[in-house]
Amino acid sequence: MRGDDMGRILAIDYGRKRTGLAATDPLRIVAQPLETVETHTLPDWLAAYFLQEEVDVVVLGYPRQMNGEESESMNYIRSFVNLFKKRFPDKELVMYDERFTSVLAHKAMLAGGMKKTQRQNKAMVDKIAACIILEDYLQSRV
Repeated sequence: MRGDDMGRILAIDYGRKRTGLAATDPLRIVAQPLETVETHTLPDWLAAYFLQEEVDVVVLGYPRQMNGEESESMNYIRSFVNLFKKRFPDKELVMYDERFTSVLAHKAMLAGGMKKTQRQNKAMVDKIAACIILEDYLQSRV
């Protein structure tokens, strides 16, 4: 049962140490934070997730500076992109501008009434940032 809109969309907020992950529901209506994983375990985590869930599109946060140029973190993201394309050639990989996601994640946590200790939890910020990347991507397609 394959079609244009059959699988989930997975978002990745890639970081040197930790990576935040979020996914849509199967109908691609709602984005929700999944978890934060140690970045070195990400390829294996993705392989396991892809076995459990139908995912057609993976949205990877594309770090840019305020002037629109690539940020220096693209240097280590490029190697992940190459690895991803080799290991998961059947998945569409979309790079999506993530300039404001960490700031928005903190604002969302504040608005949601999270305590300061929760807002300082970097793993929480990472997966909420991934969710914001995914929500922005979904809005851009409407």
